[in-house]
Amino acid sequence: MPDKILRNHRGIALLVTVTIITILIAVALEMNRKTRSVVFSAAASRDRITLSHMASSGIDIAKAILIKDRNHSDFDSLQEDWADSKEISELLQDMPFEDGDIKLTITDELGKIQINSLVTYPDGHIFNESQRDMWHRFLHLVISQNESLEDLEPDMIINSVKDWIDSGDDEAITGLNGAESDYYQELDPPYVCRNGPFIHIGELALIKGITTEYWQLAGGVSGISRYMTVFGASETSNNKFTYEGKININTADLPVLVAMLPSGNPELAQAIYDYRLETSDSEYIHNLSSTTWYKQVPGLSDVEIDPKIITTTSDIFRIESFATLHDIKMKITAMVKREQNKKTGKWECSVLSWKTE
Repeated sequence: MPDKILRNHRGIALLVTVTIITILIAVALEMNRKTRSVVFSAAASRDRITLSHMASSGIDIAKAILIKDRNHSDFDSLQEDWADSKEISELLQDMPFEDGDIKLTITDELGKIQINSLVTYPDGHIFNESQRDMWHRFLHLVISQNESLEDLEPDMIINSVKDWIDSGDDEAITGLNGAESDYYQELDPPYVCRNGPFIHIGELALIKGITTEYWQLAGGVSGISRYMTVFGASETSNNKFTYEGKININTADLPVLVAMLPSGNPELAQAIYDYRLETSDSEYIHNLSSTTWYKQVPGLSDVEIDPKIITTTSDIFRIESFATLHDIKMKITAMVKREQNKKTGKWECSVLSWKTE
């Protein structure tokens, strides 16, 4: 009997020991899981912080490129280093990162149609006729490239855009097909006109007549959003702002060049586009500093682009910095304005907008 009791005690002790060991193993495994989770989380947080610094440094590098360019040139074109992806890549190779890399693109925002310049400032009540004519040519081009848009009327879109940005909502629509707040308040969901300058390109999608297809992609042809910008404001002498709406002919994309030409001729626009990038022995051969250089292009000697819509200089640029580290990616898009410091006389780049993705 004592032996049986002893054996039972030994069995219980064994069970207790096994149970304790099992619990300890489970606790150890859970602690290991949590520790690894914390380590991985810390590593991911570290990488995100590092990525943020890498992408931000890309923005700073691009700003330095733009400042250097302005110190050596009074005009801006696609012939310059800031617009050359190979030149930028070679520069970045001299600044290697230990485990990751960055890529940069710089584009001229003033090579686009400035939406807010459709009306005159500082009052913002009436059409800027030079801009309205250019809008007509641009919209006719986009519509002509897609059959599904053939029923759209450029006048309706132009009038509606003007009603959106003209100051003072007195419910008097522009023309017969414009749109003020009463039109938009009948929609679901309802909203009202801004009655002031666009602050984001996405607002265009709210305008009467601008469909999603028209806005983004039209039958494989880029929609209007790619060729327009809300930037371009400049300060006047009396501390008010205006939108001159001048487009850099040296950087404008093909559809914008078509809109700039009084004839709206795509073939002549293509000739301008090609002329800008013509080379000999890997060197650009045409001087693009004058606003009338386009007259040297075959077939354009008698063409006169409205001087109110043309320039060869820019001061607002879009910088996209792509950072990669351990298969994690981050993109920062910054809009910067290049301007001269009034006190020091040195050129600087101030940030107008910043977006991290």
